[in-house]
Formats: sequence, C-alpha cells, structure tokens
Amino acid sequence: MSYVPVVDDYVKWRNVEGWVYYVGEEYITIEVAVKDKPDNYVMFHKKVHCNIVCPNWNWDELKYITNRRQDDMLSQYKSQTDRYLDP
Repeated sequence: MSYVPVVDDYVKWRNVEGWVYYVGEEYITIEVAVKDKPDNYVMFHKKVHCNIVCPNWNWDELKYITNRRQDDMLSQYKSQTDRYLDP
C-alpha cells in the first residue's frame, strides 16, 4: 500500500469524496457532510457530521487529493525576493 490516510486529507473512495475525519488501525472515517445542529442540548457540539466508514482492506482504493493542514500551507508560502526583514 502506497498511500497511508492521515486526518485532514481530502480523499476520494469509490463514489465518495470527503475529509478524513478519523484514522484507526482497522478503519478510517470520511466526512461527507456537515450541518449546524438543530438544537442546543449539548453546547460544545455545534455541528452534525455525516461520516462513511472505510475499512483498512479498502485503503488501497483511496485516492489522495489534497489536505488542509496548516504546516503544509506555510511550507508552500513563497517569500518575495529582496524583501526587507521583518522587525
């Protein structure tokens, strides 16, 4: 297997596309929909997440598309040449 799923990767599996929400040894979950909660019974849960389970024997079918990790965004930043140094 060449691709190893990581949380916050955007992947495609069969006819499903979404964000990797959980990674375990036996399965991952792929978040395919998010919506605001219709009630306020539990205040620290603000959203309802719809996830699809992808077992580890299907990970070879996953196609990596992109990710949303902050450290990768910073490494892609290209500084302007000849720019003065920040104070």
